[in-house]
Amino acid sequence: MAGDDLQLDGRRVVVTGATSGLGAAMATALVAAGASVGVAARPGPRLQESVALLSESGSAVAVPVDVRDADSVTLALREAIVGLGGVDMVVNNAGIGMRTVNPRFFEHAQPFFEVDPAAFEDVVATNLRGYFLVARAFAFHFLEQGAGRFVNVSVNRETMARRGFVPYGPSRAASEALSAIMTEDLRPFGIAVNVLLPGGATRTGMIPDEVPADRGADMLPADVMGPPAVFLASSEADGLTGARIVAREFATWLADYRAGRAGGGAAGPS
Repeated sequence: MAGDDLQLDGRRVVVTGATSGLGAAMATALVAAGASVGVAARPGPRLQESVALLSESGSAVAVPVDVRDADSVTLALREAIVGLGGVDMVVNNAGIGMRTVNPRFFEHAQPFFEVDPAAFEDVVATNLRGYFLVARAFAFHFLEQGAGRFVNVSVNRETMARRGFVPYGPSRAASEALSAIMTEDLRPFGIAVNVLLPGGATRTGMIPDEVPADRGADMLPADVMGPPAVFLASSEADGLTGARIVAREFATWLADYRAGRAGGGAAGPS
């Protein structure tokens, strides 16, 4: 895919939720391109197994974290700086989906008034508060070193307003609003904020095992996120901020971006 030839030797990237799904796919692509990756996830055997697997083909370190807890995120920042020798980019990816709220969400659209408040709070705490806490902590590090990049993983806007998708849809809509404000708050300091989304349902642990056959055939592989993640960590993305990149359309987007740069266009939102 486009962007696979980019090299990231010396780049240091932290990916939250990197032990499975989209996070694991992005971490794998980043390591393969030469980046050193901080695998940020809850402590446990899966974290250690993920780091061991990634380390077979490159450089990876464990960054234990609960993104919902401010103290845990502060400790994770320190772990990442020590383990990687600094951080150049953070991928905000850790999240939980509708499966935790309504295991039958594919066949039964649960109205918002039937959603358990505790389940609502759990999703928002991970998908929104988690993005905020991670971004806030690492922003101070980026401000101190005078450079840095954030990539906030999102979803299609249709998903944000899909019937039966409370609280997942609102949590993702709010994280995009957060991303937009982060972009403007950090723009004066030369710190980039971009949004990356698959562009459709992906084959990850957020999707029930019993997905109808006619829907499962259309799902994207998680590794669709790899090439754009590598691009966003590369020197080719220098100066790019405020972009919203759809992974399934990345080849076309990248061709247009390169054409614009070649024609003297300024890097900026897509």
